[in-house]
Amino acid sequence: MATAAATLVATGLPAAACEDDKPVTEAKHTLGDPGAIKGVEPVGNVPDAQGAISANFLRYGKRDVMVVSGQFGLKVYDLTDNPAKPRAIGELSLPGLWETEDTEVDAKRKLVFLSRDPRAFKGNTHTGESGIYVVDVSHPEKPEILSYVKVPAGHTTSCVDDCRYLWTGGPAKADNQPADWGGRPIWVTDVRNPRAPKVHPDPIELARNDGKTDYVHDVQVDKMGVAWVSGAGGVRGYWTSGMHRDPVQHRYRMATALKPVPYAGGGVSETAAPSKFLHNSFHPVGPRDDGAWRGHDLVYATEESFLPGCAGDGVLTISSLEGSYQGEGWRSTPEKPFRMRSVGTWTVAGQEGSDPVSDDCSAHYFDLRGDVLVQSFYAQGTRFLDVSDPSNPTQIAYFRPADAASWAPYWHDGYAYVADNKRGIDILKLG
Repeated sequence: MATAAATLVATGLPAAACEDDKPVTEAKHTLGDPGAIKGVEPVGNVPDAQGAISANFLRYGKRDVMVVSGQFGLKVYDLTDNPAKPRAIGELSLPGLWETEDTEVDAKRKLVFLSRDPRAFKGNTHTGESGIYVVDVSHPEKPEILSYVKVPAGHTTSCVDDCRYLWTGGPAKADNQPADWGGRPIWVTDVRNPRAPKVHPDPIELARNDGKTDYVHDVQVDKMGVAWVSGAGGVRGYWTSGMHRDPVQHRYRMATALKPVPYAGGGVSETAAPSKFLHNSFHPVGPRDDGAWRGHDLVYATEESFLPGCAGDGVLTISSLEGSYQGEGWRSTPEKPFRMRSVGTWTVAGQEGSDPVSDDCSAHYFDLRGDVLVQSFYAQGTRFLDVSDPSNPTQIAYFRPADAASWAPYWHDGYAYVADNKRGIDILKLG
């Protein structure tokens, strides 16, 4: 907390969430470009949240609250009276904070976990400090830092095992980390006592990229409790609690956050994601949709990749988990690589509504509800896709303001709330 208080200076970081220190070229817009919109109605905007990176939602009885993290720290809004007109009610000021992607909350204990990237407060990946702020929002008007703990990783931090533990990964490796690492893996933090987090000294999720320890970007937990780890080398899922068969050790054992049990997953076909850098993922399970499609269990993921022009930038990928349940993704090597079978892909480049003069087309965060997937594509805005046939994702609507910097969309009570790094929060209603 003392560190945060002493470094209240903006960073001037690039306008896209590049995963290393290489800046991303700003989108080039035609003078007076009005942008593009189809099939969706913009019903609200929160410019006060300019610099937004992520959002999440909490319920306090009948009260509906949105928390927004970004380069300003944390801002809290009440949605109860009018979800299209969020009302600012609280703020934790940490100017210069980076990066807080996919900020997660503990709905039971009313906690927010903010990940401090080593590039925060004018730091860098080589020597900068990284860690986790645990923020109490039991009184949403007065968010309060309960604790801050240094962690050797800090690009994203995610709840596992019902938010009793956090998995924190990324970004590129520090100078004091092993030379053969391609990026930072996962460190586990025990937050059962949120006032005194305990970081385990030994990282996990090593050797994920065909046997090489590499950059873990983010973790998403599905409704079964499987934690899906995305990053360089693909997507791998783990049990973090309960008794399960370990397909790598060939025995049943108890899964924990410190010693998770492999479930399924692996690398994604290079024809689908040439960079092999999977930014985030989603495994659909539930009473209506068990994740199966024509007999195949699917995992959705985004590739974040920035290349000259748009054609080669990152895409949405949809892969089959078939053939990955026996630890194949954990035995993959450069000589004998394992790749999940690609079912479908979608890229914004050349699509209706895209800005032809922008070279900023990488995929970023997405959210899936039923058969409609909403996804951010930075300067190419927010796209709505029909994925009822995952082999043929089809755009059904889009929202691309001329000044778009769409980073992360969230379905919430019938609206899509979009964290836009330039515009704040855009609130959209699908037509």
